[in-house]
Amino acid sequence: MPQLRDVTIEDILTFLPEGDAADPARDLIRRAYAFAFAAHDGQTRKSGEPFIIHPLNVAYLLAKMHFDPAVIAAGLLHDVLEDCDVPRPELEAQFGQEVLLLVEGVTKLDQVEERVKEDSMMRFRDLQELESLRKLLLAMVQDDVRVIFIKLADRLHNMRTLGSLPRESQLRAARETLEIFAPVANRLGIWVWKAELEDLAFCYLNPPMFEELERLLTTHQEARDARLAEHIATLQAALAQEEIHAKIKGRPKHIYSIYNKMRRKNLPFARIYDTAGLRVLVENNTQCYQVLGIVHQLWTPVPGEFDDYIAHPKPNDYQSLHTAVIGNSGLPLEIQIRTYYMDEVAELGVAAHWRYKENEVLFSQEALEQISSVRQSVQEYTDEVDDVRAFVASVRTDVFQDRVYVFTPHGRLIDLPLGATPLDFAYAVHTEIGHTCRGAKVDGRWTPLHYQLKTGEQVEIIRGRKDGPSRDWLNDELGYTKTTRARQKIKQWFRRQGREQNIAQGRLTVDKLLRRLELVLSMDEVAELFRKRYLNTEDFLAAVGIGDITSAAIARRLEGYISQFDEKPPDDDEDEGDLYTGTPADLPDVVTGAINIRGTGGILTHLGKCCNPIPGDDVVGYITRGRGVTVHRQDCPNITRMGPQDLERLIEVDWGPDKHTFPIQVVVTAYDRSGLLRDITEVISDSDINMASLSTGKRSRYSILPVYITLEVPDLSTLTRVLGKIEQIRNVLDARRMV
Repeated sequence: MPQLRDVTIEDILTFLPEGDAADPARDLIRRAYAFAFAAHDGQTRKSGEPFIIHPLNVAYLLAKMHFDPAVIAAGLLHDVLEDCDVPRPELEAQFGQEVLLLVEGVTKLDQVEERVKEDSMMRFRDLQELESLRKLLLAMVQDDVRVIFIKLADRLHNMRTLGSLPRESQLRAARETLEIFAPVANRLGIWVWKAELEDLAFCYLNPPMFEELERLLTTHQEARDARLAEHIATLQAALAQEEIHAKIKGRPKHIYSIYNKMRRKNLPFARIYDTAGLRVLVENNTQCYQVLGIVHQLWTPVPGEFDDYIAHPKPNDYQSLHTAVIGNSGLPLEIQIRTYYMDEVAELGVAAHWRYKENEVLFSQEALEQISSVRQSVQEYTDEVDDVRAFVASVRTDVFQDRVYVFTPHGRLIDLPLGATPLDFAYAVHTEIGHTCRGAKVDGRWTPLHYQLKTGEQVEIIRGRKDGPSRDWLNDELGYTKTTRARQKIKQWFRRQGREQNIAQGRLTVDKLLRRLELVLSMDEVAELFRKRYLNTEDFLAAVGIGDITSAAIARRLEGYISQFDEKPPDDDEDEGDLYTGTPADLPDVVTGAINIRGTGGILTHLGKCCNPIPGDDVVGYITRGRGVTVHRQDCPNITRMGPQDLERLIEVDWGPDKHTFPIQVVVTAYDRSGLLRDITEVISDSDINMASLSTGKRSRYSILPVYITLEVPDLSTLTRVLGKIEQIRNVLDARRMV
């Protein structure tokens, strides 16, 4: 965490160009400080310190970024209108309209933040907080763009001093920082602010994990520093032989990015390469690639860990070469190679293009274009998306995520979020092109509509005569659409089709899902799971038909809610062998830690092979003679037909928090053809699911082939997703769970 320091007005002035006391810029900032000091006289922060410390720190952050004097002055004055009741005309008379408008812009954002605090006390907290975040985003992009930087500096210092606030206020501020302010700083390329905002928010949202990662980073710090010094000396000597003058330094650690990489790649801390690294700064692009070659001669590169962001810059103008190598000590080491200018842009982003020199404000084209892209993106979603949740979700995924840039056949550049598909591209070009999309070519090659586009590719959409999208395009399991814009346009099309048609389609969708999972539930029972949002079953089914509720969402709600029905009881056998009928006997047992046995401890548990329960199923434990507890689905035929003498051997169990996979048998029915099994196994492999076994049954006279597969899945939602993908394979008629 940063060490806070006392900031003075003289510290702020050191970042301005040399000038005497009469210099207009210095005079403006000194007058702004004197005005703020008098206005806040007697006011204190929650910590008890004088309030003036806050605007001083905000102005210092802005001055350090070399923003113009009006922005720095507004940083000093940003609280005087609201907190000190300073009249608007007085502020304008003292400092001019430019400073007044900047202060008013920040005041507007502060007022929205206050509404967030008020809304958090209301019954519908989540919805109200989302509405407030929407207002915050809109206010941020509709005023003078420089307001964004003042607000980011204000938020950064507030996060640095968050410790004096109540826990609830800390959590709210931390969530808002991660959701809005850190992504804004990232999109504008201000890495130093973005990284600190994320770490500060993470510190409050997940203190145990933050402290553990901080401990791991500081453990053996001296040894790590010595190892880095050794690598610097080795590389410096090699560069000197090639007459390349470079500055080499240790790379700063960013705890939240390390946490995200561990979670995203499912890796332990020891496997994260960029916890220790070097940064090499040189004069030009040619030297960057020369240094890369020297690095790879000195040390062995780690496969798959090279990225060229010089040839393909990130959307926020970030440029650098990234590589990971096995260093002198046999441990991985990440190295970033960039020019001095690239380093400045990487650290400061837009601020690197925005300078005050010799009493002149320099607004570069790069800065204006980058800020404009954020403004336009947010405004675009304001115009198109009415639902609050959809708006905030769209901004998070479509505006603040990493981007890909692809081209139309005529050379028009289309900006999309990472992971976007040809369908997202089609809807980004024009709504009607999206509705009539029937295929796509990428760089001249036919590709599926769920293909994930890459920067630089050219996309051609093949249109059909029939108007209208497919409901499959809204299915999360199939991955056809990534952007909220595309999904909203598709849903709007279906809303126009008529309520009865949507109800009928919703009924078909729910019925298909229940049959796929071999669940016996009525439409009313499924609708009851969504009763808070939909008053009756028809409203629920219409929402499913439109696409507002996906099969994946229903599957998630079904976890933990499976109906019971009467079947055959178990035989009272010594080893409960008769319970295991109709299923291969070699399926693996579940790890005991995945089950919680209420009221007991250390008991051996097994999954019932007659019903193959998985997390999400309602389960019950059956105490066997000599084999511990066997876990069954509550609707297992062997449980529901149990006699009175066996009821006393049932105990209550539930699923534990540990992540494990469970063997589930499924059957795929398809018209046999060449390559069918290959296509099925590819879908399973691409879904990151292990296939424990595969066999085929007898082909019918109509060439219909049953394929029996044992999948190892963690939960019901994952099973639903992979079965949905299998059903999309050519010639597949049905894919469902075997019970």
